[in-house]
Amino acid sequence: MTRRPLTAAQTVGPFFHPTMLRDDVPQHTLAAPGTVGQRVRVEGRVLDGAGAPAPDAVIELWQANSHGRYNHPADTRDLPLDPAFLGFARAGTDDEGRYWFDTVRPGRVPFPDGRLQAPHLCLTVFARGLLHHLLTRVYFDDDAANADDPILLLVPSKRRATLIARSEGSATVFQHDIILQGDSETVFLNPVAT
Repeated sequence: MTRRPLTAAQTVGPFFHPTMLRDDVPQHTLAAPGTVGQRVRVEGRVLDGAGAPAPDAVIELWQANSHGRYNHPADTRDLPLDPAFLGFARAGTDDEGRYWFDTVRPGRVPFPDGRLQAPHLCLTVFARGLLHHLLTRVYFDDDAANADDPILLLVPSKRRATLIARSEGSATVFQHDIILQGDSETVFLNPVAT
């Protein structure tokens, strides 16, 4: 009887950095010189359920501009588009699982029923071992609109903190870790809800 080698437990390989982090895709910085709005930096770590860093994850960020309009053909609302702001970027994590984005605080956008959503960032997480990417959001801890956000209201109150970036005394730097699994797992959303 011939023994076959065991199949590796890793189902998705570490190809995210070389294939997704290309020169033709903005990396880390959404706010170019001349971008309108309050500049903010969102930074954090991507961690597994044991608290170990994910050193080769890729985070995509998609957001509205400071006026609350997406740079997308489907957003036809009569709000200004900012020619200096694309609203999309990618960031790879470093050896410690750290990522960061320099951007502007987004404006409020309407929910399908017309209610305004709190300012938020939409994140997509790609990481080794994930068969499917994960979708989540980041809200700002100092925004009163969080109390009425239609998505946050769907999340059990004890889990909402996983979607909130903390300013820790700074009005421009927000900390937000993404926990891929375990007791403190970040709330991940159904693609329809983002």
